[in-house]
Amino acid sequence: MYVVTVAAGGERAGCLVGFASQCSIHPPRFFVWLSHLNHTFRVSHHATFLTVHVLGSDQRDLAELFGGETGDHVDKFARVAWRPSADGSPVLTDACAWFVGRIERRVEGGDHTGFLLAPTEHSPARPDGPAPALLRYRAVKELPPGHPA
Repeated sequence: MYVVTVAAGGERAGCLVGFASQCSIHPPRFFVWLSHLNHTFRVSHHATFLTVHVLGSDQRDLAELFGGETGDHVDKFARVAWRPSADGSPVLTDACAWFVGRIERRVEGGDHTGFLLAPTEHSPARPDGPAPALLRYRAVKELPPGHPA
């Protein structure tokens, strides 16, 4: 599971995302899909960059906030630590890992739109050691969504 954030037109938004994948090694590219019903999707229309955050298995609280609340009614960023990236896209400072991606292309896909991202900035390298356990779908599948899927 990922949290995707965006800033454009004086607004910030973010949502929990389950449909995402690396799609190219050379050049590095990543696809993330946003539901047409989400506030994040509406803000993304005017954006040039998205930030994709990987959550650790112990970060269900971030998944609940970004997946269970809607930016139509709640300022999610008032409840979390964040900073602007070089391009102004919100970076959740407590996320396990993150990258900012320039939007290269938008692809319609039914009730979601895919965003092809070219990474431009990323979280610092992790110290050597075991990789952290990541938050998986099974940990959030019962979470009531802020918007219908």
